[in-house]
Amino acid sequence: MNPLTVTPISECFIKPKHIVEEARQPYYLAPWDLVMLSVQYIQKGLLFAKPPKTENQQGFKIMDFLEDLKQSLSLTLVHFYPLAGRLATSKSENPPSYVVFVDCNNSPGARFTYATVDLTASDVLSPTYVPLVVQSFFDHDRALNHDGHTKSLLTIQVTELIDGIFIGCSVNHSIVDGSSFWHFFNMWSEIFQGKGDDVSISRPPVLNRWFPDGHGPALSLPFTHHDQFLSPFEAPLLKERMFHFSSESIARLKAKANAESNTNKISSFQSLSALVWRCITRARNLPHDQVTCCRMAINNRSRLNPPLSPDYFGNSIQALKAGVSTVGELLEQNLGWAAWQLHQAVVSHSDEKAREFLNLWLKSRFIYQIGKLFDPHSVMMGSSPRFNKYGNEFGLGKALALRSGYAHKFSGKASAYPGHEGGGSIELEICLSPDEMSALESDKEFMDVVSPSDKELMSG
Repeated sequence: MNPLTVTPISECFIKPKHIVEEARQPYYLAPWDLVMLSVQYIQKGLLFAKPPKTENQQGFKIMDFLEDLKQSLSLTLVHFYPLAGRLATSKSENPPSYVVFVDCNNSPGARFTYATVDLTASDVLSPTYVPLVVQSFFDHDRALNHDGHTKSLLTIQVTELIDGIFIGCSVNHSIVDGSSFWHFFNMWSEIFQGKGDDVSISRPPVLNRWFPDGHGPALSLPFTHHDQFLSPFEAPLLKERMFHFSSESIARLKAKANAESNTNKISSFQSLSALVWRCITRARNLPHDQVTCCRMAINNRSRLNPPLSPDYFGNSIQALKAGVSTVGELLEQNLGWAAWQLHQAVVSHSDEKAREFLNLWLKSRFIYQIGKLFDPHSVMMGSSPRFNKYGNEFGLGKALALRSGYAHKFSGKASAYPGHEGGGSIELEICLSPDEMSALESDKEFMDVVSPSDKELMSG
């Protein structure tokens, strides 16, 4: 058997433990959800160490563990019932109308799969670059969100390694953004650790979708067939690597950016994003008059007036074009200059700016296309080190690492995770072409900020 082959063992579908009355009605999607129909599922997961066998005990039993996961997932879906549904569409020809919603009644539920692979946790974590086999730890490879008409909106794939357990979660990005993804994951872990039939949770999701005044809930798209707006995306050849930044290194970077801008307002993440933007741009060796930008995924929940709850379930994000510059200006100026551009864009992203995007969309309703949304000269900072990712334990202790699937990867994509040791440390998952990755690894400004353990991997 090829050790890099993930072998499917079983699959089933999980429905909510009981049906709430609201689930009997169509669950309509808001503008920030609908624009996602042609992008891919969110695929994030956690690698855990398998509990060691102990004397006089039979130790860890995978079948018992899977059953506990299924039971707790069924309870969690009572609260997050749209994830157990399927997409449905009502459409008409004249005038063109295409209304997408979640049907929570005519669905087998969320998918749950179990697979095995003849690898150790070290085989996944030790290589300098993330092994391609990790993409097989997730369901819905290359699927677009619109495929949620025939595919599950949520799949949990549990992959058993020789000495580890990987829990991979694939969720339809038209239903959740990163905040809602990790909210669901956190509550599932909470219910699992409670191991009871009490379905109360500490942070119930706010399921009522938010619509601009005078619009919704059944928002119509100006199409008659999905071929008019779906565009599959195939990533180019990439190298994917996890870079580690200690809390001390991040603090020094932040202090440097603020000192160079004569301010104290620039955040740690804005400083790190500016560093990534500058160094990847330099690694690409672009012409000095080439325009480049740094996009950042920005959460609109707190920016709306009145603000949405932090537990609002759905999409409430935009890809903010935070910094725009020619290559020459970006590299001739210092880190603080670049970080200040990002800071200004983030703090000025107000209720007015968020609604401006929505008003434009309502006038001319479009669907994001990954291949057109991000250009090869720019950088996109996604995910967030603020999400509670290592708090999900499932009785296995703290995860060893976070990893992601195939989705939303292109040259210049960086996803930010909290560092395993906590305390303000950050891990960046960076995707670049092989030549660009080699150049970034030789960039002194960048590698001086990377944690020593990661540099040792390079010299090894």
